[in-house]
Amino acid sequence: MENEAGALSRVAGLFSARGYNIESLTVAPTEDESLSRMTLVTTGTDEVVEQITKQLNKLIDVVKLMDMQEGPHIEREMMLIKTRAIGPAREEVKRLSDIFRGRIIDVTDKIYTIEVTGTSAKLNAFVEAMAETDIIEVVRSGVMGIARGEKSLRV
Repeated sequence: MENEAGALSRVAGLFSARGYNIESLTVAPTEDESLSRMTLVTTGTDEVVEQITKQLNKLIDVVKLMDMQEGPHIEREMMLIKTRAIGPAREEVKRLSDIFRGRIIDVTDKIYTIEVTGTSAKLNAFVEAMAETDIIEVVRSGVMGIARGEKSLRV
């Protein structure tokens, strides 16, 4: 999409006006400063997704659209989770972090902040595994995706 003021607002407005839900939204500039890449996650029937695709293609800010579900792709999301870690719980939180290949990125005498990267399902599983601990805060980036192999989103 065009990297200009109001472009994101127009996409969000399209979803809002039609009653569609955005489950995840990630936007950042690309190697071309005039373009941003938006990764948007939504759900619906095939007809609803087709309608969303048609409506998005009508927006002048949208340069090119790719449905990642149409082919093999890689998706990742990052989560920062802050949890209380006191006494014996410290070792359990560290163990769970290691199992999920998380990294403890901040440590105090009472708190661990952990970074976990992976699919949304993996992050959800980590939060469930941490349910026995005292989770203080969770921040998630939203899903990013890229096609596997030779296929790419180029204009």
